[in-house]
Amino acid sequence: MWGKTFLVMAVFGLAACENSARLDPLEGGPPLPPGMAVQRGGVDQMIVGHRLMDAGEYQLALTAYMRAAGENGMTAQALSSLGSANLRLGRLGQAEDQLREAVELDPDSVPAWNNLGVVLMERGESGEARRIFRHAYALDSGESDSIRENLRLAIARTEIPDYTEENRNNSFELERRGGGRYLLLRTP
Repeated sequence: MWGKTFLVMAVFGLAACENSARLDPLEGGPPLPPGMAVQRGGVDQMIVGHRLMDAGEYQLALTAYMRAAGENGMTAQALSSLGSANLRLGRLGQAEDQLREAVELDPDSVPAWNNLGVVLMERGESGEARRIFRHAYALDSGESDSIRENLRLAIARTEIPDYTEENRNNSFELERRGGGRYLLLRTP
């Protein structure tokens, strides 16, 4: 008797799980936790990637951005986000390629221009970085402190003629600011 009752309960339980798994939150399905962005296909992977970047999980963020690009296409925002994640992972060549492509697709993307400048500074290309930061600063109408500081560092690096080897080996830290922007910080 108990065996048949258990079997019937198991079948109904599985059927209930199967039906609830198919419910779409946009169509009256179970609510998502607060702050979860939902689009037709599920959770917005760009937002997931941004939150993972904020949490310092750059490899996971890269994966989320790749999913977003797979769902929505390789947009300027996707390329800029992929470039930012690769920058944080130290993959400067990939980051530069992705950010250059992002600014080709969207020449008005201030975060993409700024992050491209950061990549160039990291690669020791201060002159080009200075030009890129100046362009980003102009697009931003001088409103971003982080871009202003990045431009100041690039100018200082290109205008100091007696730049010693000791100064040349200073490393920089990246600090994430809002809106996908990064600030270069000189480490002692």
